[in-house]
Amino acid sequence: MRSIRNPKDFWAGALFVAIGIATLVLGAKYTLGTAARMGPGYFPRILGILLIVLGGILAIRATRTDGAPVPRFHWRPTLVVLGSVVLFGAIVRTVGVALSTVILIVTASAASHEFKPREALVVGALLAALAVGVFVIGLQLQLPIWPGQD
Repeated sequence: MRSIRNPKDFWAGALFVAIGIATLVLGAKYTLGTAARMGPGYFPRILGILLIVLGGILAIRATRTDGAPVPRFHWRPTLVVLGSVVLFGAIVRTVGVALSTVILIVTASAASHEFKPREALVVGALLAALAVGVFVIGLQLQLPIWPGQD
């Protein structure tokens, strides 16, 4: 067996293959249909096959090209981002979409060592406007925009 010269690409490829296999297994219970009349299992099966092929190519390529090692895993940024998403879900109905989106962006941005509060607030405000436009106005989801609205 060849040695892995690019572990980052190899493990990314292995992850793609694993997700592709999981997609095929989970989507196997749905009917496939045809290209002209696609069933509910058509897209997951095609996506799973593409992920397996792409992951295989990436993993094989990792044996032929040099690359960086897999960096050390950092728990703090992962937990901060996941915590900010959980916080968003917990407060969106009481605080509103606009304010909870800003809180989400600022909190998740704090996980980076390049965190700049002013930039996070500006991006948060822009994404809050986009979220209100898409989800509340466009899709007409029954979510309050601001605190106190029901």
